[in-house]
Amino acid sequence: MRSKDYGRDVLSPEAVRARRRTVPEVPAEPDLVVEEAGTGFCGAVVECAKDAVTLEDRRGKRRMFPLAAAGFLLDGQVVTLTRPRPAPPGPRRPGRTASGSVAVAAAPARVARASRIWVEGIHDAALVERIWGDDLRVEGVVVEPLDGVDELAAAVREFGPAPHRRLGVLVDHLVAGSKESRIVAAVRDPNVLINGHPYVDVWQAVKPAAVGIRAWPVVPRGIPWKEGICQALGVSDPIEMWRRVLAGVRSYADVEVPLLRAVEHLIDFVTVGSSSPSEPGADVAG
Repeated sequence: MRSKDYGRDVLSPEAVRARRRTVPEVPAEPDLVVEEAGTGFCGAVVECAKDAVTLEDRRGKRRMFPLAAAGFLLDGQVVTLTRPRPAPPGPRRPGRTASGSVAVAAAPARVARASRIWVEGIHDAALVERIWGDDLRVEGVVVEPLDGVDELAAAVREFGPAPHRRLGVLVDHLVAGSKESRIVAAVRDPNVLINGHPYVDVWQAVKPAAVGIRAWPVVPRGIPWKEGICQALGVSDPIEMWRRVLAGVRSYADVEVPLLRAVEHLIDFVTVGSSSPSEPGADVAG
Protein backbone atom coordinates (compact mmCIF):
# COMPACT_ATOMS: atom_id res chain seq x y z
CA MET A 1 0.00 0.00 0.00
CA ARG A 2 1.29 3.46 -0.88
CA SER A 3 0.83 6.64 1.13
CA LYS A 4 0.65 10.14 -0.34
CA ASP A 5 2.67 11.39 2.62
CA TYR A 6 5.31 8.68 2.92
CA GLY A 7 5.40 7.00 -0.47
CA ARG A 8 6.51 3.38 -0.69
CA ASP A 9 6.49 1.35 2.51
CA VAL A 10 10.10 1.49 3.78
CA LEU A 11 9.75 -2.00 5.26
CA SER A 12 8.49 -3.60 2.09
CA PRO A 13 10.72 -6.26 0.46
CA GLU A 14 11.25 -3.95 -2.53
CA ALA A 15 12.46 -1.09 -0.31
CA VAL A 16 14.80 -3.37 1.64
CA ARG A 17 16.29 -4.73 -1.58
CA ALA A 18 16.74 -1.19 -2.90
CA ARG A 19 18.65 -0.15 0.21
CA ARG A 20 20.85 -3.21 0.00
CA ARG A 21 21.73 -2.39 -3.59
CA THR A 22 23.15 0.97 -2.47
CA VAL A 23 25.59 -0.66 -0.03
CA PRO A 24 28.69 -2.23 -1.63
CA GLU A 25 29.06 -5.97 -1.25
CA VAL A 26 32.50 -7.23 -0.26
CA PRO A 27 33.51 -10.91 -0.11
CA ALA A 28 34.60 -11.88 3.41
CA GLU A 29 38.04 -13.05 2.34
CA PRO A 30 40.51 -14.24 5.01
CA ASP A 31 42.50 -11.40 6.65
CA LEU A 32 40.03 -8.72 5.51
CA VAL A 33 39.89 -6.20 8.40
CA VAL A 34 36.44 -4.78 9.15
CA GLU A 35 34.50 -3.28 12.05
CA GLU A 36 31.09 -4.54 13.11
CA ALA A 37 29.03 -1.36 13.28
CA GLY A 38 26.71 -2.37 16.10
CA THR A 39 29.34 -3.34 18.66
CA GLY A 40 32.46 -1.59 17.36
CA PHE A 41 34.34 -4.90 17.35
CA CYS A 42 37.19 -4.64 14.83
CA GLY A 43 39.06 -7.64 13.51
CA ALA A 44 40.27 -9.72 10.61
CA VAL A 45 38.12 -12.34 8.95
CA VAL A 46 39.29 -15.80 10.02
CA GLU A 47 36.28 -17.85 8.92
CA CYS A 48 33.14 -17.34 6.86
CA ALA A 49 30.38 -19.91 7.03
CA LYS A 50 27.13 -19.92 5.09
CA ASP A 51 25.35 -17.42 7.35
CA ALA A 52 28.03 -16.05 9.70
CA VAL A 53 31.49 -14.54 9.73
CA THR A 54 34.10 -14.85 12.49
CA LEU A 55 36.41 -11.92 13.24
CA GLU A 56 39.59 -11.95 15.31
CA ASP A 57 40.91 -8.74 16.87
CA ARG A 58 44.56 -7.86 17.43
CA ARG A 59 44.48 -9.46 20.91
CA GLY A 60 43.35 -12.80 19.49
CA LYS A 61 39.74 -12.49 20.68
CA ARG A 62 37.20 -13.96 18.26
CA ARG A 63 33.53 -13.11 17.75
CA MET A 64 30.97 -14.44 15.31
CA PHE A 65 28.45 -12.19 13.54
CA PRO A 66 25.57 -13.07 11.22
CA LEU A 67 26.23 -12.03 7.64
CA ALA A 68 22.66 -10.89 6.92
CA ALA A 69 21.81 -9.06 10.12
CA ALA A 70 25.05 -7.23 10.88
CA GLY A 71 26.45 -4.10 9.24
CA PHE A 72 30.19 -3.72 8.74
CA LEU A 73 32.58 -0.82 8.17
CA LEU A 74 35.50 -1.15 5.77
CA ASP A 75 37.85 1.86 5.83
CA GLY A 76 34.96 3.86 7.30
CA GLN A 77 32.47 2.87 4.58
CA VAL A 78 29.39 0.76 5.27
CA VAL A 79 29.56 -2.54 3.38
CA THR A 80 27.72 -5.82 3.25
CA LEU A 81 29.88 -8.90 3.68
CA THR A 82 29.16 -11.85 1.46
CA ARG A 83 30.44 -15.38 1.47
CA PRO A 84 33.49 -15.68 -0.81
CA ARG A 85 33.14 -17.76 -3.92
CA PRO A 86 34.99 -21.09 -3.85
CA ALA A 87 38.43 -20.83 -5.37
CA PRO A 88 38.57 -22.34 -8.88
CA PRO A 89 40.60 -25.54 -9.34
CA GLY A 90 44.24 -24.94 -10.10
CA PRO A 91 47.40 -23.66 -8.45
CA ARG A 92 46.94 -22.12 -5.03
CA ARG A 93 46.94 -18.34 -5.00
CA PRO A 94 50.16 -16.99 -3.45
CA GLY A 95 49.94 -15.35 -0.06
CA ARG A 96 50.50 -11.69 0.73
CA THR A 97 53.09 -9.92 2.82
CA ALA A 98 52.16 -7.37 5.48
CA SER A 99 52.61 -4.63 2.87
CA GLY A 100 50.07 -6.28 0.54
CA SER A 101 52.68 -7.54 -1.93
CA VAL A 102 52.63 -11.08 -3.30
CA ALA A 103 54.78 -13.22 -1.01
CA VAL A 104 57.82 -14.86 -2.59
CA ALA A 105 58.14 -18.39 -1.22
CA ALA A 106 61.58 -19.77 -0.32
CA ALA A 107 63.42 -16.75 -1.74
CA PRO A 108 67.21 -17.17 -1.40
CA ALA A 109 69.23 -14.62 0.56
CA ARG A 110 70.60 -11.99 -1.79
CA VAL A 111 73.51 -9.65 -1.53
CA ALA A 112 72.35 -6.26 -0.30
CA ARG A 113 72.26 -3.33 -2.67
CA ALA A 114 74.70 -0.51 -2.12
CA SER A 115 71.64 1.73 -1.90
CA ARG A 116 70.13 2.33 1.53
CA ILE A 117 67.02 3.65 3.25
CA TRP A 118 67.57 5.80 6.32
CA VAL A 119 64.96 6.44 8.99
CA GLU A 120 65.14 8.74 12.01
CA GLY A 121 65.30 6.18 14.80
CA ILE A 122 64.82 2.62 15.95
CA HIS A 123 61.04 2.96 16.25
CA ASP A 124 60.79 4.04 12.62
CA ALA A 125 63.03 1.13 11.61
CA ALA A 126 60.94 -1.37 13.59
CA LEU A 127 57.69 -0.15 12.02
CA VAL A 128 59.15 -0.30 8.50
CA GLU A 129 60.38 -3.83 9.24
CA ARG A 130 56.96 -4.87 10.56
CA ILE A 131 55.21 -3.91 7.30
CA TRP A 132 57.84 -4.03 4.55
CA GLY A 133 60.45 -6.40 6.01
CA ASP A 134 59.68 -9.33 3.69
CA ASP A 135 59.69 -7.07 0.63
CA LEU A 136 62.97 -5.40 1.59
CA ARG A 137 64.73 -8.73 2.09
CA VAL A 138 63.61 -9.91 -1.34
CA GLU A 139 64.86 -6.65 -2.86
CA GLY A 140 68.11 -6.66 -0.89
CA VAL A 141 67.50 -3.28 0.75
CA VAL A 142 68.96 -2.42 4.15
CA VAL A 143 67.17 0.07 6.44
CA GLU A 144 69.44 1.99 8.81
CA PRO A 145 68.23 4.14 11.74
CA LEU A 146 69.75 7.56 12.32
CA ASP A 147 69.87 9.44 15.60
CA GLY A 148 67.61 12.19 14.25
CA VAL A 149 68.21 14.27 11.12
CA ASP A 150 70.00 17.34 12.54
CA GLU A 151 73.25 16.33 10.80
CA LEU A 152 71.60 14.90 7.69
CA ALA A 153 73.55 16.96 5.13
CA ALA A 154 76.90 15.84 6.56
CA ALA A 155 75.76 12.22 6.74
CA VAL A 156 74.68 12.29 3.10
CA ARG A 157 78.05 13.68 2.00
CA GLU A 158 79.82 10.93 3.93
CA PHE A 159 77.59 8.27 2.36
CA GLY A 160 78.56 9.43 -1.14
CA PRO A 161 75.40 8.89 -3.22
CA ALA A 162 75.86 7.77 -6.83
CA PRO A 163 73.62 6.32 -9.58
CA HIS A 164 74.43 2.78 -8.37
CA ARG A 165 74.35 3.86 -4.70
CA ARG A 166 71.09 5.65 -4.09
CA LEU A 167 69.84 6.90 -0.76
CA GLY A 168 66.26 7.21 0.47
CA VAL A 169 65.48 9.06 3.69
CA LEU A 170 62.24 8.92 5.71
CA VAL A 171 61.69 12.04 7.83
CA ASP A 172 59.08 12.62 10.55
CA HIS A 173 57.04 15.84 10.67
CA LEU A 174 58.08 17.00 7.21
CA VAL A 175 55.70 19.94 6.84
CA ALA A 176 56.14 23.48 5.57
CA GLY A 177 57.94 25.73 8.02
CA SER A 178 59.18 22.94 10.28
CA LYS A 179 62.77 22.45 11.39
CA GLU A 180 62.80 19.24 9.37
CA SER A 181 61.81 21.05 6.17
CA ARG A 182 64.78 23.42 6.54
CA ILE A 183 67.17 20.53 7.12
CA VAL A 184 65.88 18.67 4.07
CA ALA A 185 66.17 21.76 1.87
CA ALA A 186 69.95 21.74 2.41
CA VAL A 187 70.30 18.32 0.74
CA ARG A 188 70.30 18.46 -3.04
CA ASP A 189 71.47 15.39 -4.89
CA PRO A 190 69.75 13.55 -7.77
CA ASN A 191 70.68 10.24 -6.16
CA VAL A 192 68.96 11.11 -2.87
CA LEU A 193 65.20 11.06 -2.29
CA ILE A 194 63.85 12.45 0.98
CA ASN A 195 60.24 11.66 1.77
CA GLY A 196 58.33 12.40 4.90
CA HIS A 197 55.00 12.28 6.63
CA PRO A 198 53.16 15.03 8.54
CA TYR A 199 53.05 13.27 11.91
CA VAL A 200 55.05 14.54 14.88
CA ASP A 201 56.39 11.04 15.48
CA VAL A 202 56.07 7.74 13.65
CA TRP A 203 53.81 6.52 16.49
CA GLN A 204 51.17 8.93 15.26
CA ALA A 205 51.31 7.36 11.78
CA VAL A 206 49.70 4.25 13.29
CA LYS A 207 45.91 4.40 13.15
CA PRO A 208 44.37 4.98 16.60
CA ALA A 209 42.06 1.99 16.23
CA ALA A 210 45.08 -0.30 15.89
CA VAL A 211 46.34 0.95 19.26
CA GLY A 212 42.92 0.64 20.88
CA ILE A 213 42.24 4.36 21.26
CA ARG A 214 39.70 6.70 19.64
CA ALA A 215 42.30 9.31 18.64
CA TRP A 216 45.84 10.37 19.43
CA PRO A 217 45.78 12.92 22.27
CA VAL A 218 46.80 16.51 21.58
CA VAL A 219 50.03 17.29 23.43
CA PRO A 220 50.49 20.95 24.50
CA ARG A 221 53.51 22.79 23.14
CA GLY A 222 56.55 22.61 25.38
CA ILE A 223 55.88 19.03 26.53
CA PRO A 224 57.91 16.22 24.88
CA TRP A 225 55.44 14.49 22.56
CA LYS A 226 55.99 10.89 23.64
CA GLU A 227 55.93 11.73 27.34
CA GLY A 228 52.76 13.76 26.79
CA ILE A 229 51.09 10.85 24.99
CA CYS A 230 51.96 8.47 27.83
CA GLN A 231 50.57 10.87 30.43
CA ALA A 232 47.35 11.40 28.50
CA LEU A 233 46.80 7.67 28.03
CA GLY A 234 47.88 6.63 31.51
CA VAL A 235 50.81 4.52 30.32
CA SER A 236 53.80 4.14 32.61
CA ASP A 237 56.59 4.99 30.18
CA PRO A 238 57.38 5.41 26.45
CA ILE A 239 58.91 1.94 26.17
CA GLU A 240 55.66 0.32 27.28
CA MET A 241 53.66 2.59 24.99
CA TRP A 242 55.85 1.73 22.01
CA ARG A 243 55.32 -1.98 22.65
CA ARG A 244 51.58 -1.34 22.58
CA VAL A 245 51.83 0.67 19.35
CA LEU A 246 53.97 -1.89 17.52
CA ALA A 247 51.86 -4.82 18.73
CA GLY A 248 48.80 -3.23 17.12
CA VAL A 249 50.35 -3.16 13.64
CA ARG A 250 49.60 -6.28 11.65
CA SER A 251 49.67 -4.94 8.11
CA TYR A 252 49.62 -1.82 5.95
CA ALA A 253 45.94 -1.39 6.87
CA ASP A 254 47.00 -0.32 10.38
CA VAL A 255 49.00 2.75 9.33
CA GLU A 256 48.06 6.04 7.72
CA VAL A 257 48.27 6.60 3.96
CA PRO A 258 50.97 9.35 4.04
CA LEU A 259 53.43 6.92 5.65
CA LEU A 260 52.54 4.18 3.16
CA ARG A 261 53.13 6.48 0.21
CA ALA A 262 56.40 7.82 1.57
CA VAL A 263 57.95 4.40 2.19
CA GLU A 264 56.70 2.87 -1.07
CA HIS A 265 58.25 5.75 -3.04
CA LEU A 266 61.55 5.31 -1.22
CA ILE A 267 61.63 1.58 -1.96
CA ASP A 268 60.91 2.23 -5.64
CA PHE A 269 63.66 4.87 -5.75
CA VAL A 270 66.45 2.78 -4.23
CA THR A 271 65.58 -0.36 -6.20
CA VAL A 272 65.90 1.23 -9.64
CA GLY A 273 69.44 -0.14 -9.92
CA SER A 274 71.01 -3.08 -8.10
CA SER A 275 74.43 -3.56 -6.59
CA SER A 276 76.72 -6.17 -8.01
CA PRO A 277 77.55 -9.05 -5.61
CA SER A 278 81.24 -8.24 -6.07
CA GLU A 279 80.82 -4.59 -5.23
CA PRO A 280 83.12 -3.50 -2.37
CA GLY A 281 81.34 -2.96 0.91
CA ALA A 282 78.19 -4.92 -0.04
CA ASP A 283 76.68 -6.99 2.74
CA VAL A 284 73.82 -9.43 3.09
CA ALA A 285 70.32 -8.12 3.73
CA GLY A 286 68.59 -10.03 6.42
